[in-house]
Amino acid sequence: QVQLVESGGGSVQAGGSLRLSCAAIGYTVRGRSMGWFRQAPGKGRGGVAAINGPGRTDYGDSMKGRLTISKDAAKNTLYLQMNSLQPEDTAMYYCAAADERWWYRLTLNENEYNYWGQGTQVTVSS
Repeated sequence: QVQLVESGGGSVQAGGSLRLSCAAIGYTVRGRSMGWFRQAPGKGRGGVAAINGPGRTDYGDSMKGRLTISKDAAKNTLYLQMNSLQPEDTAMYYCAAADERWWYRLTLNENEYNYWGQGTQVTVSS
């Protein structure tokens, strides 16, 4: 059974930074396609960053230039470093993972992920 457990969210002032973590249980992050999504109150869920099996990355336009997605295979954990946070970045952030057969996918489409975490809240004040 796959479990994705996010952590690292919290409250920061505008201009601050946070690093989100997603610990995988029953799933190997090495060589797999994974991503980060966010959902603000009253809005739909959108992709912010993705990384595929070979390590290629892609970022959504909303936060491009302020994010770094990475994996630590030894810790079996996915990360999202977020810098220069703004109040409009306030949202619940979710980790997602694709089934191993989709290892090559590099996608910000939530429909192409099979497993989801419960989310971690990020709140940015002005």
